[in-house]
Amino acid sequence: MSENPGKPNINEAGKSKSNDSEQDLEDAVEGSDEALQKTIKSVSPSTQRVQRPHSSPPRFVTVEELLETAKGVTNMALAHEIVVNGDFRIKPVELPEDSLEKRVKEIVHKAFWDCLSIQLSEEPPTYDHAIKLVGEIKETLLSFLLPGHTRLRNQITEVLDLDLIKQEAENGALDISKLAEFIIGMMGTLCAPARDEEVRKLKDIKEIVPLFRAIFSVLDLMKVDMANFAVTSIRPHLMQQSVDYERKKFQQLLEKQPNSLDFVTQWLEEAADDLMNQKYKNALPAGGGAAGSGDGPMPNPVAVQNYAYLKLLKWDHLQRPFPETVLMDQARFQELQLQLEQLTILGAVLLVTFSMAAPGIASQADFAEKLKMIVKVLLTDAHLPSFHLKDALTTIGEKVCLEVSSCLALCGLTPFTTEKEAVLKGQIQAVASPDDPIRRIMDSRILIFLESYLASGHQKPLLTVPGGLGPVQKELEEVAIKFVRLVNYNKMVFSPYYDAILSKILVRS
Repeated sequence: MSENPGKPNINEAGKSKSNDSEQDLEDAVEGSDEALQKTIKSVSPSTQRVQRPHSSPPRFVTVEELLETAKGVTNMALAHEIVVNGDFRIKPVELPEDSLEKRVKEIVHKAFWDCLSIQLSEEPPTYDHAIKLVGEIKETLLSFLLPGHTRLRNQITEVLDLDLIKQEAENGALDISKLAEFIIGMMGTLCAPARDEEVRKLKDIKEIVPLFRAIFSVLDLMKVDMANFAVTSIRPHLMQQSVDYERKKFQQLLEKQPNSLDFVTQWLEEAADDLMNQKYKNALPAGGGAAGSGDGPMPNPVAVQNYAYLKLLKWDHLQRPFPETVLMDQARFQELQLQLEQLTILGAVLLVTFSMAAPGIASQADFAEKLKMIVKVLLTDAHLPSFHLKDALTTIGEKVCLEVSSCLALCGLTPFTTEKEAVLKGQIQAVASPDDPIRRIMDSRILIFLESYLASGHQKPLLTVPGGLGPVQKELEEVAIKFVRLVNYNKMVFSPYYDAILSKILVRS
């Protein structure tokens, strides 16, 4: 364990790993800086940051060091995104409308295709450009093949033999249409099912220049499909390599910027203090055997880490900097935080509704599910700046009362009185306040459930959902699974740093 909690030595742990695997991953993410610029910006901390603690003295760096560090962070972010984001997809580059880059690209492409058209219109036709295009198409088709595709490889090599095609062109015997027909057929064999329609449309194009242009357009889409297939195929095998790669890159960043663990240290110190003092026992689950006023047993490092991750679900992203080791996942934690806020409100609305309605209604699964869907739909836009919770809850109160009254009538039960409706609407509108007792209860129970889910480790937990959360159990478990996966991966990468920091914090406390 390193003597300096800000710079733990984790290099020894990774020396036994294969350098080849790590290099393969580094090569895979090299050169992808532009694709991640938006991702980097989306997870960057707000400019409204609290003052950085200075546990390490600042030092001057060169422009070259800054560029090298930025490139390392970008590559690390891409490797992280591939492993963590199951929906990660490479998308075709779409240039903005009316942008200079798009205009230049269109002009250059038009000039190229006009030149090809002129060559093919000559008497006799000149096939220099066309043969070069066939060569590019050949290389692209061969790049789609797997090692076992020997027959297809032989077919492509034989039919698209450039030397033979040149001889045919010189002797006036070249049939471009026949080559195009073979190319389209081979594309149909190699393309993903989603591209069948695009390939089929190629057969309807009779003019050579538009046909070649369309062929290249479809080939570009097939390249993206192949890249996404490769990412999906190798993702299960990338986990350990990615852990080692991210840790190595972060260590390199730490060596260049020694204060890169300042916010992590502050985050873990607060978590340890909160556990020991139980400052937030009503807002967050304490767990870990924390003691009040320092008289009881010290919390163990795992309990502090778990508690620290739960604090990220209550983070003030506008006013507080996010810890460095979870910065790449800040957008994901924000999304989870929003989902949990919506679940808290949803659960609170359903709880007060079923508490006031006749006992027979709450037990009707169809009605409970219908009511839940109505409330969920009305909370869909909660992430938008224009969303007003009070207005939404007013609408929800009206809809809930209508549905309850309708259900009571169908069941032959005593209808809601005007007074009861007014009370129910008032209780639903009160949920808009974070200090509302029902909302606080739901919030606390949700966090207790997440803490238990997280503490269960890698085993599939069979946990009892706290009272009142039954109607939102499915949605809560989906969020819990995402949260635990995110946390477990982060622990795999950064646990040596956390252990080093906590060993100092807990001893000092």
